[in-house]
Amino acid sequence: MSAIATAEKSQAVSSPAGLNQLEQLKKFTRVVADTGDFAQLKAYAPQDATTNPTLILKAAQKPEYQSLVEQAVRECKTKSLSLDDIMRDLLVLFGIEILKIVPGRVSTETSAKVAFDTEALVSEGRWFIERYAKAGIPRERVLIKLATSWEGIQAARVLQKEGINCNMTLLFSMAQAIGAAEAGAKLISPFVGRILDWYKKANKRDYAPAEDPGVQSVREIYTYYKTFGYPTEVMGASFRSKGEALELAGCDLLTISPELLGEMMKSTDPVPLKLSPETCRNPKLARVAVDEKTFRWMLNEDAMATEKLAEGIRTFAADAVKLEDYLSKKL
Repeated sequence: MSAIATAEKSQAVSSPAGLNQLEQLKKFTRVVADTGDFAQLKAYAPQDATTNPTLILKAAQKPEYQSLVEQAVRECKTKSLSLDDIMRDLLVLFGIEILKIVPGRVSTETSAKVAFDTEALVSEGRWFIERYAKAGIPRERVLIKLATSWEGIQAARVLQKEGINCNMTLLFSMAQAIGAAEAGAKLISPFVGRILDWYKKANKRDYAPAEDPGVQSVREIYTYYKTFGYPTEVMGASFRSKGEALELAGCDLLTISPELLGEMMKSTDPVPLKLSPETCRNPKLARVAVDEKTFRWMLNEDAMATEKLAEGIRTFAADAVKLEDYLSKKL
């Protein structure tokens, strides 16, 4: 029996009776809620929370969050700020409220419109940290989300040297993961479900959670990081089913939608440990040095990662425009 299989069997046998799957998962993985809805955060009690323009757009249109929208608009009018400023301010206002609920960190996303502009990404990351600081939030509780383009990786390199922690999002490949780790990024978010989406469409077939290409991608990245001692945290993201998420039990972090967190709470089936630094190190792995030319070539050779990165940036940019339109009508 393999080391991983042994760990899974041991964990399944020793799972405390009566604990639901979410409670079991929290014993060996930092659970993060992927939402901007405060009520959902209170219901599932995650350690951290992540947001993006899509989630904030949904939340901002709900009646219970109109006070935050009105506050951002009011500050915009008082200080004669631009629409970009009011957008960023609203993201921070949501982040501040989220940090009153979760004990850990919140991830706040930079604009997808500048995903290929290192200087602009660095400037926006600094702006967010300064704005949070004015509200009394220490930088240790904030992660700046950057799309994992080459320019995003270079922005992370600069920000991390300044003590500003980064969450590399829209990550679909080993090239992106290695580039982010070598830049010293605090955390990466491989998009498990979106990888699965691509392969299901390309191969016209379904995948069981254990053979899910997104799950396998995170396993590969996690193994590489633990083998070579990278401190960068791995946070699986964008899950399509609870089975996908549970296949990565033991990963440093998992950011999970409220719907899937709810499914986990309704089940007491055992949650076996799937990943650990001890069982996943692979002495046969070769270390890869990723400079710009290598990064661009490796990404180019990965059709899935190339397409999903571009699509993700377009989607976030489009949702940001929708949020801008919504806010502009309030001005």
